[in-house]
Amino acid sequence: MEAKFAERLASLSEGDISAIIQMAWEDRTAFETIQERMGWSEPDVIRLMRHELQPSSFRMWRKRMKGRTTKHRALRSPDMKFDDQSIADHRRANC
Repeated sequence: MEAKFAERLASLSEGDISAIIQMAWEDRTAFETIQERMGWSEPDVIRLMRHELQPSSFRMWRKRMKGRTTKHRALRSPDMKFDDQSIADHRRANC
């Protein structure tokens, strides 16, 4: 594991890791929202998911996220009436 990634991962609490994983699994929470709320870019989230999930769970998640337009704001339909930022703002702690 790259030292910089390991340091960033070590700086997260279990609750933060859980929140990132939860947002990553949610279809309608964009990677941009995760970046704004947690400071983790899409490649960072992918690395975190690879590190934290079982291999089969990671493969299932990647397959599910591949090509999903709701995970990127720029690809979303303008008709979509869902604000992922407001949903992400009222998360309850898992830990």
